[in-house]
Amino acid sequence: MSMDFLYPDYTVVRDKDLCTNCQICVKQCGLGVHTYDAKTKTMRADSTKCINCQRCVAFCPTLALKVVKSDNTYKLNDNWTSSAINEVIQQASSGGMLLSSMGNPRSYPIYWDKILINASQVTNPSIDPLREPMETRTFLGKKPSKMERDDQGRLKFEKAPPHLALKVPILFAGMSYGAVSYNVHESLARAAEQLGTYYNTGEGGLHENLYKYGKNTIVQVASGRFGVHKAYLDAGAAIEIKIGQGAKPGIGGHLPGYKVGSEVSKTRMIPEGSDAISPAPHHDIYSIEDLRQLVYSLKEATAYTKPIIVKIAAVHNVAAIASGIARSGADIIAIDGFRAGTGAAPTRIRDNVGIPIELAVAAVDDRLREEQIRNNISLVVSGGIRNSADVLKAIALGADAVYIATPALIALGCHMCRSCQTGKCNWGITTQRPDLVERLDPDEGTRRLVNLVSAWQHEIMEMMGGMGINSIEALKGNRLMLRGIGLNQKELDILGIKHAGE
Repeated sequence: MSMDFLYPDYTVVRDKDLCTNCQICVKQCGLGVHTYDAKTKTMRADSTKCINCQRCVAFCPTLALKVVKSDNTYKLNDNWTSSAINEVIQQASSGGMLLSSMGNPRSYPIYWDKILINASQVTNPSIDPLREPMETRTFLGKKPSKMERDDQGRLKFEKAPPHLALKVPILFAGMSYGAVSYNVHESLARAAEQLGTYYNTGEGGLHENLYKYGKNTIVQVASGRFGVHKAYLDAGAAIEIKIGQGAKPGIGGHLPGYKVGSEVSKTRMIPEGSDAISPAPHHDIYSIEDLRQLVYSLKEATAYTKPIIVKIAAVHNVAAIASGIARSGADIIAIDGFRAGTGAAPTRIRDNVGIPIELAVAAVDDRLREEQIRNNISLVVSGGIRNSADVLKAIALGADAVYIATPALIALGCHMCRSCQTGKCNWGITTQRPDLVERLDPDEGTRRLVNLVSAWQHEIMEMMGGMGINSIEALKGNRLMLRGIGLNQKELDILGIKHAGE
């Protein structure tokens, strides 16, 4: 065998007693794994092409198929795992960087799972969310610096800065058109409208058909400035300056030309079939002062009617960076943890750069409070949010709201095969092939996204009721409602919580 040979990661197993040769698997697989041999009247599977997207398994009418992890292995070595050996072989063969997608899959600590939530017993009665009002509305943006009363004792406010009003403290994070399909964007936009929240365009611009959802849209300005023009800025309810993302801090992005069809080309304002390359830095931002200039340029361009968000990756000095952003004139900081997803990233960077969002949000909230500027800015966090309990814990650690992306994609059919960069997504999510895109029905996608966030909202209200809290505002930064388990003292100190039992 060649030195470049790699045994397939997965094996397609077909139960011949159940298989009826219906060939549905052939039609459903865009990678050519399944074929029908007319001479022998048998189905065949090429496991070397399988990425374990589960499409064939889900659509097999007789449950004749399953995809299993290959049991072929190298000699056991705790240091040199099969994965480590395979990566060396791949790079020795190609001479290139390894690429991966989705989030960091390595076994670092998941701090959400080491934080427990409080509940009321006897002294502080719990609240029944089915019978008593519960408030999950959240407002993002600068808070008025003071309140005054008129001669009749009525409250009067200085002119309120622009803000975002959310019925639930969950937004859909940026996923660019081109990296994901139009049907994904339409599903997100429609779901955001129904839920009373917002979705983020990502750095690929906004398709002209989706401008009508502008009241629930956050438009993004990234280093490549793709699709950025006056009408685009005016279309959104808020503008996000993307400095970095959790899956690949410190580097730019690359959308390959095979994903740039006519509609993506028009929306991004680049030639059809050309690679869309985002520089690592914004070439007009090399300091906090430069950032302030862009923040106010965008405010001026939109007549000070839209809040400005600055998105950064969670890195080692994130608290100091956030402090600078809070003083730059931005209204909202978005922080993306190192388990955040992506359409493509160098594997080494995805798996080794950045810090967990749990530690980042606690550190940033502490720093802003210490400097007495927490009310000047809202905090939205992302990167590893998996369920409603994670949302609740993030808010108790200091966030105002959370972004979600991977849960939204899973709701739309993603099976986490981590092959987004190929452009051959069988579920119609991270592809621009028309035959694959049409597999994702925006009506069904919208319904599933609304169901997901609505279910999380109900669970959040149940947990809040158990704490004796009837408003999400009362939970914000309320770390007394959290306890750690299996954490060392340094971790507890950074998170700002006590150990279970204290």
